[in-house]
Amino acid sequence: MDIIHLLPDSVANQIAAGEVVQRPASVIKELMENAVDAGASTVDVLVVDAGRTSIQVIDDGKGMSEQDARMAFERHATSKIRQAEDLYSLHTMGFRGEALPSIAAVAQVHLQTRTIDNELGTDLTIEGSQVVGQEACSCPVGANFQVRNLFFNVPARRKFLKSNQTELNNIIQEFERIVLVNPTVSFSFSHNGEMMTKLPSSNLRQRIVNVFGKKLNEQLLAVDVDTTLARITGFVGKPETARKKNTNQFFFVNGRYMRHPYFHKAVLEAFAHLIPEGEQIPYFLYFEVDPANIDVNIHPTKTEIKFENDSAIWQILVAAIKDSLGKFNAVPTIDFDVEGRPDIPTFDFNAGTQVHAPKVQIDSSYNPFRSGEGKSQKHVPVDWEQLYADIQKTDPVQDYHIEEDPTETQDLFADETTGGMEMSSCHFQYRGQYILTPVQTGLMIIDQHRAHVRILYDKFLQQMEGQKPSSQGLLFPEMLQFSPSDAILFQDMTDELRQLGFDIESLGGGSFSVNGVPSDLKGANPISILSQMVETVKEKETGMENELQHRIALVMARNTSIVAGQVLTNQEMESLLGELFQCQNPNLTPTGKVIVSVLEHSQIEKMFGR
Repeated sequence: MDIIHLLPDSVANQIAAGEVVQRPASVIKELMENAVDAGASTVDVLVVDAGRTSIQVIDDGKGMSEQDARMAFERHATSKIRQAEDLYSLHTMGFRGEALPSIAAVAQVHLQTRTIDNELGTDLTIEGSQVVGQEACSCPVGANFQVRNLFFNVPARRKFLKSNQTELNNIIQEFERIVLVNPTVSFSFSHNGEMMTKLPSSNLRQRIVNVFGKKLNEQLLAVDVDTTLARITGFVGKPETARKKNTNQFFFVNGRYMRHPYFHKAVLEAFAHLIPEGEQIPYFLYFEVDPANIDVNIHPTKTEIKFENDSAIWQILVAAIKDSLGKFNAVPTIDFDVEGRPDIPTFDFNAGTQVHAPKVQIDSSYNPFRSGEGKSQKHVPVDWEQLYADIQKTDPVQDYHIEEDPTETQDLFADETTGGMEMSSCHFQYRGQYILTPVQTGLMIIDQHRAHVRILYDKFLQQMEGQKPSSQGLLFPEMLQFSPSDAILFQDMTDELRQLGFDIESLGGGSFSVNGVPSDLKGANPISILSQMVETVKEKETGMENELQHRIALVMARNTSIVAGQVLTNQEMESLLGELFQCQNPNLTPTGKVIVSVLEHSQIEKMFGR
């Protein structure tokens, strides 16, 4: 009995969709790339519930005829290539003919499209690879794709989608990658009916600034080199923009986003000894190479690209970045340009002037050990003891005695109990960083900065859980500007920030006005703190029950705590320790670092050989 048979097209499409359509962001990528390939000058993206409910992409490209609209959803139907050789001369984003049939296999698709030659367009509806209806309609030139209920017929795939916040961040990442490589096209992005960003047609530098904020404009250095192998253009950040995480790093080749760890190392090589080890630099680099010298058909997402001459291009990239760093004085250089400088006369050997070495007058008979030599010698009086006759003799050890309140020093160990140890009310500070206090078992050492972080962290968490915060209005509001993805993160944080005492107002387009700050901020820069909060929330390193609140509290605590090196009075140290040991976990910081350590009496005795 034969057991091998052909799979139905609907099943084959669902299998193919597993690679092409991994999440809502994949749909956004494919539809936006199709719009760009169709020659659109305006592309609008509308998303509902982070793509779970609806994804809509509207463009004013060339559109499709009635027959093409139907054929576009057939597997391996494409207008981009005709034969295998065309793979080596690609100038479009798509070419496999898999995207639309894969999307239609796992979603409900509604398409309206019209070409400029036709008065009426086509209205096509497909659900799970099945054509539900097709009819003529009145619509503008271009295409209007609406994808609803993604993975409606594959419950297992829908169940494994992440939170709306995570899926929305992935959508915005794909959106940013496409808008950065098509600056002449106007784009807009809306989520749940709210306009998140609107990008007009512009040049490349302005597009980068429009996406990531005006502050970045002053931090970019232009890169431009043209060789027979490749032309590399774009921008890299100045060395001072380096940071450990969450930097904006983009490679593009022939208008296509790519990941390339090898070229990433080339960028870091160009910045060697200019940035701290382990830190990253932002870059936006665009490669133009002969399509025959690259292979984009090695991964379904087309983000992994193989170069025929990658080692040579590696060297070109390093040289181009180093040239930009030197050209824009981003690194110290030896300056031989003396134009406009004061004229420093040089010695003229032909002038006939005799030059003599300077002479130093010395007294060869002077002996510093001979009595009475030297005019500046001071004689010590023979009766010098009489000068100190009226001063009372003191014990040299008592010269270093610190005067204390008798009520505080009656007993070395006060009645106050801390963690099972009786702690002295007399504290000492070492190097402005550690607090030393005697306890019954030995000597307790406390890191003052970490202790204060622990105290403030617990305090800010309590405020966000419902306690009324104290806020202070700003005389002049501070302005915040975020990229679309960061703006969404920050918008979700505003409720917790208000619980802390921040007064924040959204101005749209990723702009926010900070009108008030918590009273506990104590002169810290609110813009810097809020920016750090966004960067910290973007990290995925903890599994706390309420991660957002914990991250916000941690950033606030770190920025408002006392710093290492700050001198404290005994009363301030007493107050700090009292608050610390009221915390539920006074021994560790929120990130698990040690706050308190005890040098036991036996260890001290051992040091002195007793």
